[in-house]
Amino acid sequence: QVQLVESGGGLVQPGGSLRLSCAASLSSFSIYAMPWYRQAPGKEREFVARITSTGGTNYADSVKGRFTISRDNAKNTMFLQMSSLKPEDTAVYYCNAMHIVFNYWGQGTQVTVSS
Repeated sequence: QVQLVESGGGLVQPGGSLRLSCAASLSSFSIYAMPWYRQAPGKEREFVARITSTGGTNYADSVKGRFTISRDNAKNTMFLQMSSLKPEDTAVYYCNAMHIVFNYWGQGTQVTVSS
């Protein structure tokens, strides 16, 4: 059974940093594109960042320059380093694994940015 488990969320003050992790019980983890999404209360889920199987990355404009996505294929883990956090970054963050017809989601981790 495939599992994606996010961790690292929490409460942080504006301007602070957090590092999210997504551990995947996936065989052939390296072939999957791994995006992060987030969903704020009352809003639709939105794309945050993505890292491809070859290490290419892209980001939503709202997080560009503040967030960095990375992966460690040896540990079947993906990361999202978040810096200069803003209250509008408050959301549940979900990791996703995609390859052709396969599409898996984690359960989410809450990030709250507040003073």
